[in-house]
Amino acid sequence: MTEPREFTPALGRPELTSQYDQVIAIMTRERRWRARLLAALAPAAGETIVDLGAGTGSMALLIKQAAPACRVIGVDPDPEVLAIARAKIAAAGQEVELLQGAGETPVLGGGVADKVISSLVLHQCSQAAKEGLLANAYRLLKPGGRLLIADYGLQRTPLMSMLFRQVRALDGYENTRANKDGEIPKLMAAAGFHDVAELSVTPTPTGSISVYAGAKAGA
Repeated sequence: MTEPREFTPALGRPELTSQYDQVIAIMTRERRWRARLLAALAPAAGETIVDLGAGTGSMALLIKQAAPACRVIGVDPDPEVLAIARAKIAAAGQEVELLQGAGETPVLGGGVADKVISSLVLHQCSQAAKEGLLANAYRLLKPGGRLLIADYGLQRTPLMSMLFRQVRALDGYENTRANKDGEIPKLMAAAGFHDVAELSVTPTPTGSISVYAGAKAGA
């Protein structure tokens, strides 16, 4: 008997994984929201940055290219996307550490990261997994560290709500409910983050993608 999957594949179904990068580029205005996430992250030399749900490594690679002297660690549960990520990173001549594990799984020690990011992951997660990922992000951060999230947020117009239904049908209506209702900042605050803010909103052909930030209290 086939073991059940413990995660939602990158495009909702495993047979679509190989097409992930092409679909994201076309359907999410990827360059715009990734640039906004990178600007908000502001990676610097000497920092350790953990990408929870790193997928095919696109964001981790951008971070490493922007700040070659920082340490970037990507974590993802899907061996298929990790294989794609390894190939992309090797082709770019960069060094990014990739670990297999769910976003809520403690595959790294606590207090190791200056910054943690997660992009287009939470809308695929159950409520419990969302809370687990945010709790793990808090655990991973050093005192004073920051969490940056890029994901579908509150859909503020009828058009964006209609377009987001495509994603909801693919990734599950219950999984995407908190995103649709604009609850990600509340979940971040409940996980212990302060100064939680929505930094940008990018309209896309699949709904609007928001960049959120929050901080862990200092020592």
